[in-house]
Amino acid sequence: MEHPAPVAPETARDGQTALIEAITEAVRDGDDRTVRRLLARFAELATITDLYALRDALDTARPSGNRTQS
Repeated sequence: MEHPAPVAPETARDGQTALIEAITEAVRDGDDRTVRRLLARFAELATITDLYALRDALDTARPSGNRTQS
């Protein structure tokens, strides 16, 4: 079985940054189908620190800038 070549850390990080930006844009646009597709891709790549970056990016996308607390 062929194994993919390892990805350089900065290349992987740039890809994750672009993915977070795409998710944020889809959330702003209200495009639920795209959000679900991108979140599935994000789930394949994410580490726990990436979840915090996604949360922060989505927080800045909200007009109020505040998260609602449950």
